[in-house]
Amino acid sequence: MARVTVEDCIDKVENRFELVLLASHRARQVSQGSAITVDRDNDKNPVVALREIADETLSPGDLKEDLIHSLQKHVEVDEPEPDHSNLIPAEQMVDDSVPAEAAADEGVSFASMSEEELLAGIEGLVPPEKSDDF
Repeated sequence: MARVTVEDCIDKVENRFELVLLASHRARQVSQGSAITVDRDNDKNPVVALREIADETLSPGDLKEDLIHSLQKHVEVDEPEPDHSNLIPAEQMVDDSVPAEAAADEGVSFASMSEEELLAGIEGLVPPEKSDDF
């Protein structure tokens, strides 16, 4: 290809501004030593990048993902959160999933508790201090 134009690339990347971002990112990659996928023909890096986009030797979607990844400073990794329910003592649990303090705030019904769970909860309570007023 003797000369690459924006019209050659605009059907691959619809937005001209995005085309400029992708081509400049690819040109930086080429200048850092990345292998090119078209013949150089004594062209400069931005022209090589535009020719790669026009010839569809590189996917614009892949370039976009790589550009986004290169701009990120902190990459989040989706990992399952640890289960913190086992850190709360059993005496403070209304049922297996709700702490007693949260149950009082959320209006959890105690009618769904078994008798053993209720007794275990009562045993965990501290008796009130006795006073000599009575």
